[in-house]
Amino acid sequence: QVQLVESGGGLVQAGGSLRLSCAASGRTFSNYAMGWFRQASGKEREFVGAINWYGTRTYYADSVKGRFTISRDNGKNTVYLQMNSLKPEDTAAYYCGASQTFGSKSAYGYWGQGTQVTVSS
Repeated sequence: QVQLVESGGGLVQAGGSLRLSCAASGRTFSNYAMGWFRQASGKEREFVGAINWYGTRTYYADSVKGRFTISRDNGKNTVYLQMNSLKPEDTAAYYCGASQTFGSKSAYGYWGQGTQVTVSS
């Protein structure tokens, strides 16, 4: 089992920045690729980005590419989502997930409870 806890959400004005954190416990953190997803009210959960086990490879959804950056610190069992140039359409609950497969947007077996990000115009 892997337990994931997100933090860092909040209210920010358009153009601002936030950094989300996802702390993991349980099994060896470095065995898992990590992903970030989001779900806006009334919409399906969508992929934001992912990072491989060692933090050497990342990929992102087109909607956030160039604005969001994922990083991880395996020593702290934590993955981060740095969000810059935020837009109102980035408003959503953000979730981190853990997967033993890097490159698949669906193979996530563990999820956090989510943290709300609200971007005002």
